[in-house]
Amino acid sequence: MATSKEFCDYVIENLRKIGEASARKMMGEYLVYYRGKLIGDICDNCLFLKPTESVLRLMPDAERDYPYEGSKTQMVVVDDVENIERMSEVLNAMYGELPEPKKKTKKK
Repeated sequence: MATSKEFCDYVIENLRKIGEASARKMMGEYLVYYRGKLIGDICDNCLFLKPTESVLRLMPDAERDYPYEGSKTQMVVVDDVENIERMSEVLNAMYGELPEPKKKTKKK
């Protein structure tokens, strides 16, 4: 089941209350970015975060699942994206653990 545009907009709207957030459509689902870094996916109308050390520490009881069939990485499922205080703590903690975005090279 592909994620609805409405659900993606709902998630991004809530994340923008914390800081710069965006999504990019990818094969019917969405990649989610926070302050320019890839933090997870929205698949099947569910937000999945990368399982960084801080996410696992701050959300120890969160369900873990694969965002899509064939996924290599099990990710943390976010149930309450409206909890801005909690999401702010999680996103800001994980931000430092994520790699810097790759520089895009210009095609000639």
